[in-house]
Amino acid sequence: MISTQIKTLLTSHLSPEKLELIDDSSAHAGHAGAQAGGGHYFVTIVSSAFEGKSMVQRHQLVYQALGDMMKQQIHALGINALTPSEDNTQESL
Repeated sequence: MISTQIKTLLTSHLSPEKLELIDDSSAHAGHAGAQAGGGHYFVTIVSSAFEGKSMVQRHQLVYQALGDMMKQQIHALGINALTPSEDNTQESL
C-alpha cells in the first residue's frame, strides 16, 4: 500500500518523533491526477532533522525522502513539517 511506503521512507530518512499521514485520494476521484493513478496525501511530520531549516528546505527533505514516489504514486502532497519544539508550542496553544 502506498501509505505504508510513504511512512516507511519518511521514517527511515527523517527519524520522526511524530508522523501522521492522511490519504485523501478518494475525495479527488475523477480528478486528472487520480485518473493517472496518483494519490492525494497530507503529512504532518515532526523531526529534529528540520532544526535550523527553512520551510522550503524542510519540504525538500521530505521530497528527497520520497524520491520517485513523487513522480508516479503521489499526485499531491500537503506537508506540515515541524521541529519538536515547534510541535510542543502548537500543542500548548
